[in-house]
Amino acid sequence: MHLKTLFRCAFLLTAVNPFSQATAQQQPNTLWYRQPAEAWTDALPLGNGRIGAMVFGGVAEERFQLNEETLWSGRPRTYARTGAVQYLQPIRQLLAEGKQKEAEAMGEKYFMAVKDPDDSTYSVQKDAWFKAMVQQTAPAATDHNDNNWATMELPTLEGWERSGLMGTDGVLWFRTSFNVPAKWLGKNLVLDLGRIRDVDYSYVNGQLVGHDEGISKKRKYTIPAALVKEGRNTVAVQVINFFDKGGFTGVKGSAKTLVVYPEGGDTDTAALANPWKYFIQDENPPAMPRYEADYLPFGDLYFRFAHGDNSSNYKRSLDLENAIAKVSYTANGIGYNREYFISAPHQCLVAHLTAAKPGALSVQALLQSPHKKYVVKKIDDRTLSISLQVSNGVLKGVGYLYARSNGGKLSVSDTAISVENANDADFYFVAATSFKNYKDVSGDPEAKCKSALAQIMHIPYNTIKAAHVKEYRQLAGTFSFTVPAGQNALLPTNERISTFSMQNDPSLVSLFVMYGRYLLISSSRPGTQPANLQGIWNDLLTPPWGSKYTSNINLQMNYWPAEVLNLPSCTQPLFQMIDELAVAGSITAKEHYGAPGWVLHHNTDLWRGTAPINASNHGIWVTGAAWLCLHIWEHFLFTQDTAFLRKQYPNMLAAAQFFEKFLVKDAKTGYLISTPSNSPEQGGLVAGPTMDHQIIRELFKNTITAAAILNKDAAFADRLKALITQIAPNKIGKHQQLQEWMEDIDEVQNQHRHISHLWGVYPGTDITWKDSAMMKAARQSLIYRGDGGTGWSLAWKVNVWARFKEGDHALLMIKNLFTPAIDDHGRERGGVYNNLFDAHPPFQIDGNFGGSSGIAEMIIQSHTGVIELLPALPAELPEGSVKGICARGGFVLDLQWNQGKLQQVKLTSKSGNFCHLKYGNAEVKFPTKKGGSYTFNGSLRTNRQ
Repeated sequence: MHLKTLFRCAFLLTAVNPFSQATAQQQPNTLWYRQPAEAWTDALPLGNGRIGAMVFGGVAEERFQLNEETLWSGRPRTYARTGAVQYLQPIRQLLAEGKQKEAEAMGEKYFMAVKDPDDSTYSVQKDAWFKAMVQQTAPAATDHNDNNWATMELPTLEGWERSGLMGTDGVLWFRTSFNVPAKWLGKNLVLDLGRIRDVDYSYVNGQLVGHDEGISKKRKYTIPAALVKEGRNTVAVQVINFFDKGGFTGVKGSAKTLVVYPEGGDTDTAALANPWKYFIQDENPPAMPRYEADYLPFGDLYFRFAHGDNSSNYKRSLDLENAIAKVSYTANGIGYNREYFISAPHQCLVAHLTAAKPGALSVQALLQSPHKKYVVKKIDDRTLSISLQVSNGVLKGVGYLYARSNGGKLSVSDTAISVENANDADFYFVAATSFKNYKDVSGDPEAKCKSALAQIMHIPYNTIKAAHVKEYRQLAGTFSFTVPAGQNALLPTNERISTFSMQNDPSLVSLFVMYGRYLLISSSRPGTQPANLQGIWNDLLTPPWGSKYTSNINLQMNYWPAEVLNLPSCTQPLFQMIDELAVAGSITAKEHYGAPGWVLHHNTDLWRGTAPINASNHGIWVTGAAWLCLHIWEHFLFTQDTAFLRKQYPNMLAAAQFFEKFLVKDAKTGYLISTPSNSPEQGGLVAGPTMDHQIIRELFKNTITAAAILNKDAAFADRLKALITQIAPNKIGKHQQLQEWMEDIDEVQNQHRHISHLWGVYPGTDITWKDSAMMKAARQSLIYRGDGGTGWSLAWKVNVWARFKEGDHALLMIKNLFTPAIDDHGRERGGVYNNLFDAHPPFQIDGNFGGSSGIAEMIIQSHTGVIELLPALPAELPEGSVKGICARGGFVLDLQWNQGKLQQVKLTSKSGNFCHLKYGNAEVKFPTKKGGSYTFNGSLRTNRQ
């Protein structure tokens, strides 16, 4: 049952007309800007799969925000809760009786993963610490001396971490004042402070006027009239933050905050003076118990240039063809150029700085880190090092910065490398951590850095650059996508985004796809960790959702474009992770479900946690492992690599064994159902979500086929065949929608970001046009969900609309995905940032990858066994070409279309399989030879027909 044909090739089709030179000509794939980055999401990403950097491009001060992919919080440990399985049946019974809240309460108490540190220990420590903190009230006094306090502009919408207090948890005092006019005397006033994280004790003129706890609560306190005086009044607020964002975080919308007004109306207000003064009372709260670990930033490399900030002719760019960032400008009449890249062959970040005038380059290089525990020191006369220890974990990190200059003077102190009056200079940064694998943290990062530096310190810059470009192009050069350039194509990227329309700039679509490939190459290479929620780029010690691996859509979406866009080697980290999760997940399967095989819930991290986390109403979701197994099968379908399938088949088998045990018969319908579980991330804990059943059916079918190909486990495959027919089927509901749950309870107004029950349309194959009624019901569900959403949600919808073969609607989702992430009022929304990073918001990289795969689905689909060409081509993309796009069965294709019609297709067979090609009503079926190429015109005819 291997997909290779048993037919021998009787003919070899030869190429006919070559592609139009005008259409196929490569367009520059570059992001560029006329100014330095102001925000992190303006900066440009570099990476080699292991080391990442965000390049800001400042004139007087350049900043590289640095990451090393294995620097995480946490430690090796067991996540599964021993004995949780005894609560499995009681939870199921409660759900069967319709007692969802009781089931969720039981799950929350007895079925979730084990936190680190333990909750009970933390509770005692927290109470003692909190009691000691609130007893210190001296800073509330009206006459308290705050002359030496620092200042901060409030509110800080993203917490005080974004205002210079990165990594600070604990207790801060804030002080300010407001002026009261005589007409307010004798009236109670309202003090409106907006939201505060986490706890506040708020004082006016030395007296407590209120306190509260909760990150979403708006603080409004009554100031008694007797406490108010004419003129200046003092406000002091003690803010207690246990973890993550702290401080005054404002409110959503345009409502006034940080004001005082008479009780009964807020039209006549007095603003609290800004900036506020602040003082850190304590920054060592007990460590907060966490279900899983966070991906952490490594540090920052700064270049401070002597020429100052005045410049002209500024340009900042990222060349996607060569993975090189550049900055150029003129300062004091002298031209300056910088080239940056992160080399995979030499495992280092490289900076090449030049000046047009000899002796005009003077720069100081410094290393810093947001981690509290870090040390910078001189290693030798060319090298500076940084060493760090994460606060809530066991990992250590080391980085070495090595410099060379041409002309001038180079010196190293214990804080910086200085280059004076040079012609040019090169800097090389290497980094490592003590991580060896998810069970072992005994690595020696110092030795790793010394070894890495020793391998590059005597190699000329041009040699390192040439090796980088050659190696990168071996991956990047396997695919191209070209559409005609519109009138806005030559604008800076931020301007292209803000003015985007298909009429003026259709090539932004192709640039987005090429950028998606660049990001995957830069964040996922053989031997590295998989791309996480932010790829490998993160600047926060408490990043959104831990910047880890969310496995109920986001991790998988990261790898949707890998096969079709011809980057199969970039999937290796995912399969290595699957091997490790299968081991860790077998413990969770046993402890939580009493089942063989392995299970993964909706998140994992560097330490391969697989147990349910966060909350029972969405954390108990059982099909993460089964979904990951689809990537195993897809990789085989695209590559036809039987050796790979043989290696990964045990993971598919074990996942199927888990569900053979886990599925139970529903008393109401007689079907086998998945319970307890959830339809991510809504509806609470339920029995029998549609998505689960689609994923499990797909797992069983693929495992059966894999077993036949490998001639293994025939008896088990037969059992799976029998089970498939018993699993609860997809159902059409009263609104003509595809039901999301066993019960017909879908709400047509529900526009939730997840479209989980459409998994069977994409990425699965449980629903295809072979069942047009079910496909139409799925389409109706997506119409109800709407055309808005978070960045990754929009990306998912692109793929599904493409599977519906509605290219214009799929393109509408792309247009929505290209919405500027920052609106005219400075608020964030779903779309893309200035650097084309996807906005959830905040930044998540999955939308970049999912959007790229969705555009590929418009051009080619092969999930039904037939290669369909241009199945969802939008009317607004009438002309274009792709080279190197891949199809299941081991095929690589080059396509050209014009005026909305296929002009030519060239197909190369990597495995010699039988091929079924379709375009519109035209079809051709033929055997192929391994390595053979076959060219057809728009009617799928050759020059011999």
